[in-house]
Amino acid sequence: MELNEFTLKEQLDGLRDSSFSSTELTQDYLKRIKAKDPSINSYITVTEELALKQAKKADDRYNKGQALALDGIPIAHKDIFCTEDVLTTCGSKMLSNFKAPYSSTVVSKLFDEGVVMLGKTNMDEFAMGSSNETSFFGEVKNPWNLDYVPGGSSGGSAACVSARLASAATATDTGGSIRQPAALCGLTGIKPTYGRVSRYGMIAFASSLDQGGVLTRTAEDAAILLASMSGHDPKDSTSLNIEVPNYTEEIGNNISGLKIGLPKEFFNQEIPDHVRKSTEEAIEVYKDLGAEIEEISFPNIDLSLPVYYVLAPAECSANLSRYDGVRYGYRCEEPKNLEDLYMRTRDEGFGPEVKRRILIGTYALSAGYYDAYYLKAQKCRRLIANDFTEAFKSVDVILSPTTPGTSFKAGEKINDPIDMYLQDIFTIPANLAGLPGISFPCGNHNGLPLGLQLVGNSLEEGKLLSAAHHFQTVTNWHKELPEF
Repeated sequence: MELNEFTLKEQLDGLRDSSFSSTELTQDYLKRIKAKDPSINSYITVTEELALKQAKKADDRYNKGQALALDGIPIAHKDIFCTEDVLTTCGSKMLSNFKAPYSSTVVSKLFDEGVVMLGKTNMDEFAMGSSNETSFFGEVKNPWNLDYVPGGSSGGSAACVSARLASAATATDTGGSIRQPAALCGLTGIKPTYGRVSRYGMIAFASSLDQGGVLTRTAEDAAILLASMSGHDPKDSTSLNIEVPNYTEEIGNNISGLKIGLPKEFFNQEIPDHVRKSTEEAIEVYKDLGAEIEEISFPNIDLSLPVYYVLAPAECSANLSRYDGVRYGYRCEEPKNLEDLYMRTRDEGFGPEVKRRILIGTYALSAGYYDAYYLKAQKCRRLIANDFTEAFKSVDVILSPTTPGTSFKAGEKINDPIDMYLQDIFTIPANLAGLPGISFPCGNHNGLPLGLQLVGNSLEEGKLLSAAHHFQTVTNWHKELPEF
């Protein structure tokens, strides 16, 4: 077995017992990136020199018996996390020349644990998209079939882990951007509770929805990486000052008696037969593991998509107003005056999907429409959150498909924004309620992976990781790798 075929946990074990060095592991990934990534375009920047320096330092610490928690593990960062002196583009022409002057808390925390950074991954522009086709740096391909999309916006992170071009990758989730690409690429992806992972240095899309997380091969790997990323950060006012549990211990917790809720509104959707079949088979697995299944109701769940596509554009229009060609980033050439500078910089620097959402958001926040759209959407958001609160009085986790189908062909939905937005129909509710959600492989259809989603109560990431881990101890879907 090649080094890149080992899970993160297996790589850690190998490094600790000196079966191989971090330098050997890092070189193996760098070699594979050079050979394979041109086909899928998962990286925007490869930091080869930095990675080898970090790997050597990790090897020195191992030799001295001073190894850190994640020492020598090569991962990739979504290009939304600021990284000091490294290009940080957010997949946009607007930031195509921006080298961050500081590192985000997520990057800093992982560096402090000894992680090796292989590079920065491609993504939908400013995290706006569900297919990774809106990036200024070109679309990303799905390693399972290069004619298909990897999902978005964290498609580059998902594709590189699926193609074994990194042991794991950081990602962000605003409406499903970790869980949806995890499902389409056959990975485990977790979005923690809002505030569990610091947003400092994570370029903002919709501040009340964005949350950092991870994409890995297994739930065990996700538990290891998430534990090192999480925790209170005084630099982020939304960061939760609550102790982080030991997720790697919690994944072993017995799930016999776990109460799993099935929202009847989700299962009344016109779900394709192969999605329904794989979900029903997963439910049977959980029954065999001792879980209890209960039907629940979310009377306001149909509001999720329209609410999200009012709130997220509204917040993005405010957050992206800072990109004006004055302080940093792209600037149009030879502006005639200040107004021309603003208008041409934003017109040339932003892509079509970003412009669409800025326009929608600005309209929703404008005088005369604020009460009719934004304020009403916030009230509906509370109704959706209340549905979850009511559900968790009787169940521990909520189960559904992650996506309404397998991956789709590149170009198939790019000109139909509504159809593209429907890809997030099962994932958006958790973001609106600020709850943790996880997706992991549960099947395969026509050579493309299918994902199962579990949503938990606030701060109960450990329960989700445990449920996913136990599923993976009795199934092999997470072990399947694309022939790439």
